[in-house]
Amino acid sequence: MPRRKPGGRRPQQRKKIHHAEPADAFRCVGCRLDVPMRAPGTAHRNHCPNCLTSLHVDHRVPGDRRAGCRGRMAALSVSVRGDGEWLIIHSCQSCGELSANRIAGDDNALALLRIAMRPLSDARLPVNALLAL
Repeated sequence: MPRRKPGGRRPQQRKKIHHAEPADAFRCVGCRLDVPMRAPGTAHRNHCPNCLTSLHVDHRVPGDRRAGCRGRMAALSVSVRGDGEWLIIHSCQSCGELSANRIAGDDNALALLRIAMRPLSDARLPVNALLAL
């Protein structure tokens, strides 16, 4: 089949590429909900407020996103600072590293209390000794 315009070729047109804006949400690896990056009480959200699951993304400094593991981090326990601020202790299920993350204002209170009550439900630990602390 012959060309329509045998002598003249048009230059290829440039494509308009729309670069995505920085992500304002992420999908939870635990419960698959879309989680907004903004959270009351913290500048670097890295866990789901519903199920408290996180991804291993930070290496040393919160928000640096330099960890190479990218494994799933399960909420292991809760710790309380001297000023009364709660921290979630996460354990990476790929490399075993532990990290502490500040809770956000919209975190699920029932899930936080469930994690905080785990030591009291363990039959191996004497409840009286824990309550005396």
